[in-house]
Amino acid sequence: MPLPQGSARARQRTVLLVGIAVLLAALVLAVVLASLLTHGRHEVSPKMLKWKDRGTTKNLQEVILGRCYNYITAQHPELGDKDCLKIWESLKDAFIYKNPCNITPEDYQPLMELASHPIPCNKSLFWSKTGDLVHRYTKSNQNFLTLEDTLLGYMADRVSWCGDPSAPGINYESCPKQNECESNPGSVFWKMASKMFAEAACGVVQVMLNGSVEAGAFRSSSIFGSIEIFNLDPDKVTEVHIWLMQNIGGPQSESCSGQSIQKLISILEERNFKIICEDNYRPVQLLQCVHNPDHTDCRLCTNSS
Repeated sequence: MPLPQGSARARQRTVLLVGIAVLLAALVLAVVLASLLTHGRHEVSPKMLKWKDRGTTKNLQEVILGRCYNYITAQHPELGDKDCLKIWESLKDAFIYKNPCNITPEDYQPLMELASHPIPCNKSLFWSKTGDLVHRYTKSNQNFLTLEDTLLGYMADRVSWCGDPSAPGINYESCPKQNECESNPGSVFWKMASKMFAEAACGVVQVMLNGSVEAGAFRSSSIFGSIEIFNLDPDKVTEVHIWLMQNIGGPQSESCSGQSIQKLISILEERNFKIICEDNYRPVQLLQCVHNPDHTDCRLCTNSS
């Protein structure tokens, strides 16, 4: 027996409403799932955290690419097969949209592999607390290379970067210092690059330390003291030459017989390295005297030691 016409219409309306409700529920579910997936990928946060260090360098991509192309074309054409675009992408992927306190060595591994290159034997020059002097020296003497004279170090020198879980994924306002969180993008990068630089060293290696630092020229907490000396390979490195440089006019806080230098020598000897320590290595002291030509230490033309 057929249903009355009114009942049929009511049933159709009910079916239609149920269908609309199901469709709406499906749409809501899809939106929720998409939101959860995005949240998991970018860990969306309500606002960027304020850190104590400077933020990401403006125009970071252009800076990195420009330095990379300059290095492989103008300075070291033998590295012309390096892909600067891939290098930039691997650097960006290491930190963008990531919590800047949760960066891991694995994040930088692709970058390290893309940008690494051989270091000629006898040219590796390590340093601690002598940054300006050591880089003036390598600019005037092409026989030595610091980490900052390699492709990785050249691109990253005095540049800052860090990510943020929320859009746009890069924090240009501030980045964390090491005392805020150790696993920040800069600290992890330089530790990895320093380890790789030390592992590549061969023949005679040099280290320039500051004998005018009151707390001691060698610090176990420095990157040189905590990473680089322990990644030198005794099977590849024949000697370690320590250049202990004091500021022109002093203070002369430490010499090669000083407490911290003796600690360094002891660590190196335990690892079976031959060590030579020299106070005020003359070629570097002459460079210091370029900026202090009238000082007594320079006029005498003798080492202050």
